[in-house]
Amino acid sequence: MKAMILAAGKGTRVRPLTYDLPKPMIPVLGKPVMAYLIEHLRKHGISEIMVNVSHLHEKIEEYFGEGEQFGVQIGYSFEGYTKEDGEVVAVPIGSAGGMKKIQEFGGFFDDTTVVLCGDALIDLDLKAALLEHRRKGAMATVITKEVPWDKVSSYGVVVTDQNGRITQFQEKPKQEEALSNFISTGIYIFEPEVIDLIPSGVEFDIGSQLFPLLAEKGMPFYAQGRPFNWLDIGSVSDYWEVLQNVLTGEVNHMHVPGIEIEPGLWTGLNTSIDWRGTTIKGPVYIGSGVKIEAGSTIIGPTWIGHGSHICEGAEVVRSVLFEYTRVLNDVTLHEMIVFKDYSIDRAGEMKHSSEYSSDEWLNARDRRRSRRKDSAEETDSNLEKISA
Repeated sequence: MKAMILAAGKGTRVRPLTYDLPKPMIPVLGKPVMAYLIEHLRKHGISEIMVNVSHLHEKIEEYFGEGEQFGVQIGYSFEGYTKEDGEVVAVPIGSAGGMKKIQEFGGFFDDTTVVLCGDALIDLDLKAALLEHRRKGAMATVITKEVPWDKVSSYGVVVTDQNGRITQFQEKPKQEEALSNFISTGIYIFEPEVIDLIPSGVEFDIGSQLFPLLAEKGMPFYAQGRPFNWLDIGSVSDYWEVLQNVLTGEVNHMHVPGIEIEPGLWTGLNTSIDWRGTTIKGPVYIGSGVKIEAGSTIIGPTWIGHGSHICEGAEVVRSVLFEYTRVLNDVTLHEMIVFKDYSIDRAGEMKHSSEYSSDEWLNARDRRRSRRKDSAEETDSNLEKISA
């Protein structure tokens, strides 16, 4: 069996994280989501993996290379073009269109292939799924999950008969129009014949076009509802919840890095914690080179990226701070993700740092340690003294 990881999307619902990162590179416990997928594939004996890339493709390719460090072979298919001035323009051609391009280029899909979206953590038993796929004589299989009815509009909805054969596929229907609350997890098993049905040279999507076509033609197209963990990073609020679940130990086989210096408190190398008046309640991970000043409060589940700095009196509660974040004195971050110049709350509302009345955080590599407002007032005061 071979594998295909879909990694060409722009990840618009996970902005601002995807301003600088392609979605599969979003870190969970300090490691890209796609790295977990590749490790999972390798564990199940799958070593030939193709990845379609587009938005910020070089970050994926530079990190994973040809897969040698993971014990696999990785190939890439770029979707886009280069302008005459050398600018690279990303132009995704749809998840199915990307597969057709790969097939026409080198004929990669000559065996059963598991197809995975590059933005979810899974522990699916792929061998068991493949066994059922073959037992049913399926041309295509979709791994499904049951979700609350108020969530169906975010997913592809699968409608089956009593034998599990898919009769209809609805791509992100309105709740009142959904015919089922079983949804696609973005994990598929395809036989090579499926690729033959994809038209050449056009944008073509798996969920909205290929799957309805398979159902319409009455192909051997089946759903499998299997028990497994599936943590989908479909939005920023999803990402916050995933990290909360991981830090609290609710996800099997995922362990917090670093050394557990106290129950529920893990640290990386060379951290500096001033315990005078400081309160830390786990689970909390403090990355390497982080400085925690006296009088700070950190309540978990919280992740503090490497090189960060929590100043005196600051409170960080159930939050995720990306690397090199300096939280200024007496600032409170509550259920927040901080990524460079942006904050995102639990509901997914994004704010730029300029929208705050005063500075809440800075780049920890910046030598300033106080709010710009305070610095400006100090400068004005000094000027007044000089004038006097």
